[in-house]
Amino acid sequence: SMYLAPEEQWLGYRHLDTRQLNYTYFWINKQKAASKLNRAEFDYNDSDGDGEMFSYRDYIKDTQAGSDRASFFEKETINIYPDTLVWIHDFTYSFNEPMHDKYFWHPAYDDYPVVGVSWRQARAFANWRSKYRRDFLKRSGELIEHDFRLPTESEWEYAARGGEELTTFPWGGPYATNSAGCYLANFKPRRGNLTGDGGFYPVKATAYSPNGFNLYCMSGNVSEWTSTSFDVQSYAFGSDIAPEFQYNAFDEESETMKRKVIRGGSWKDVAFFLQLGARDYEYQDTAKSYIGFRTVQSFLGRDLQDF
Repeated sequence: SMYLAPEEQWLGYRHLDTRQLNYTYFWINKQKAASKLNRAEFDYNDSDGDGEMFSYRDYIKDTQAGSDRASFFEKETINIYPDTLVWIHDFTYSFNEPMHDKYFWHPAYDDYPVVGVSWRQARAFANWRSKYRRDFLKRSGELIEHDFRLPTESEWEYAARGGEELTTFPWGGPYATNSAGCYLANFKPRRGNLTGDGGFYPVKATAYSPNGFNLYCMSGNVSEWTSTSFDVQSYAFGSDIAPEFQYNAFDEESETMKRKVIRGGSWKDVAFFLQLGARDYEYQDTAKSYIGFRTVQSFLGRDLQDF
């Protein structure tokens, strides 16, 4: 049964057993695939010094390199239900029980950002959304699109700037207030005061004006997961062709390798973290009451019929 056993039910209500809400999917470990010796990297020279030339065909025959495509498939099963207790364990001794009780199901929060979701859960959602979209396009006889995914750190910043280049915040100015002194995002404006901007916790996604790309709350409200792995030197790892630093850390690896970049700042952060150049991190299997996400698709280009 998908429901809790009678002895686990509260006040006799019938509740879903959220421990059973698991999603299983496969993803291709491209880093693992790229690390295998391929034809372009094969050394045809006599590396052993025994005078015998070793051909690429012999190498394939002896090692079966690249013959098992399935060896690059990774299976992942993850519980998709948000951590509803984030409101309580994120802020010790605070009275956040009302948020725990209502935020994840009450219709009043339908247009609020999702929180309590780890990076791994966000990636699983992107996979599910891609599959759902592909099935629809296939039934409709339409062309398949790129999959949904988390944005890279660079993509996030490009979207957040909204067409502006030299600006501190998404709204195009160097200040967190407008000319009338009104705050332009949901954040912590003053010490000990979370309500000066009109919001205490997360607010409705459209509560503040959008940026130049018509995107709402790119700074403030909740921070957002990116696909980029975090390292203090990660900018030095990239190049013009490959600006992204990604690493698929597994459970047995060190915690340092599981850090993912978050951007945008949140309702509990000061204005510094709302700046477009500010970056922070969180661990990929951790959920917080101030971190959400949004998905993106790679752009295939305009259809010729549009011109």
